[in-house]
Amino acid sequence: MNGIPYWRLSNFYFFYFASLGALMPFWGLYLQNIGFNSQQIGELVAILLVTKLIAPNIWGWLADASGKHLVWVRWGSLLAFVSFAGLILDKSYWWYVFIIALFSFFWNAVLPLIEATTFAYLGDNAKRYSHIRLWGSVGFVVAVIAFGLFFETFSILWLPYLSLALFTGIWLTSLVIPEKVTHVAHQAPASLSQILFRPEVIALFVVCLLLQMSHSPYYTFYSIYLENHGYSRNVIGWMWALGVIAEVGLFAISYWLLKYFSLAHLLTVTCVLTAFRWWLIANFVDSFPILIIAQLFHAISFGLGHAVAIHLIHQYFTGNLKGRGQALYSSISFGAGGAIGSYLSGHAWDSLGALWTYYAAVAVCLAAALISLIWIRDKHIQDFRI
Repeated sequence: MNGIPYWRLSNFYFFYFASLGALMPFWGLYLQNIGFNSQQIGELVAILLVTKLIAPNIWGWLADASGKHLVWVRWGSLLAFVSFAGLILDKSYWWYVFIIALFSFFWNAVLPLIEATTFAYLGDNAKRYSHIRLWGSVGFVVAVIAFGLFFETFSILWLPYLSLALFTGIWLTSLVIPEKVTHVAHQAPASLSQILFRPEVIALFVVCLLLQMSHSPYYTFYSIYLENHGYSRNVIGWMWALGVIAEVGLFAISYWLLKYFSLAHLLTVTCVLTAFRWWLIANFVDSFPILIIAQLFHAISFGLGHAVAIHLIHQYFTGNLKGRGQALYSSISFGAGGAIGSYLSGHAWDSLGALWTYYAAVAVCLAAALISLIWIRDKHIQDFRI
């Protein structure tokens, strides 16, 4: 991939998803440790995600208007670090609400801009995206294993301080990625509203939203769920790592999957197998071998789903709409889907229990599969296959 700053982009993905590897498995445990209940944990995780509804679109518009994405990535990375440091000052609920909202407004904005930058460099080699993105998964694995081992010996109260080190890495790596200047005039064949009202685009966003909603009990309470059933924090870290290792394997072969299989069919299969994954976790939490199988399904539930969606978004939103296309995907799926799911699962976890919370996730996935099967047809996306 001549002319592509492969390792500089890969290093950014590594540190960004390493920070996710620090927060996602251990954030709920940390919040529980400092005294927050399940409802408050669900609400705080929802706040972390709800800013994805706003921030990526504001920053994406600014970046597309200027044609320079990296300037905004660097500022967002720096301000995310500064705001996250505020968690050290106080541990009251409303202070955490304020700081998490501020931090996530910056942190959630930078990834869609990096995605757009990566695709700008790849050009006609867009199918090679997964070869860069997999280093993010590697960073996640390294973080969850290292942090899991660390928290076996040391207090989980160290989590904010260790996370700050990773946010420093995100900012530093953003400084060395060269800007890919794009010319914004006369590049979009259609307006944003024309693209958004296409049936296949609406269906894709709804499916992505529902798919991420279904992940919320897993992202928010999986570590607490396992700890309540007697698993150590080291084992919990390894379980998270296993899922992302499977995701790395999926990214490694996604080029061939996207080349030879219908994107619509892959998306439907993703929704069905994700539903099966949540059913396994709900019913077999005390069976370690089955939990391992369920974790391997992360390759499908996130890896394949993201690979299909990101390629469709890249092709649907062209020219000077690329940044906003990635921002909308992030906002609707990870933002709205994640926030709604986290809020609802936080309330359901205590009132309905873990079993029925995961059953609700199964139902949401099956609804997404039905929408994908009916509305995302090959005739809509055949021109966009890789």
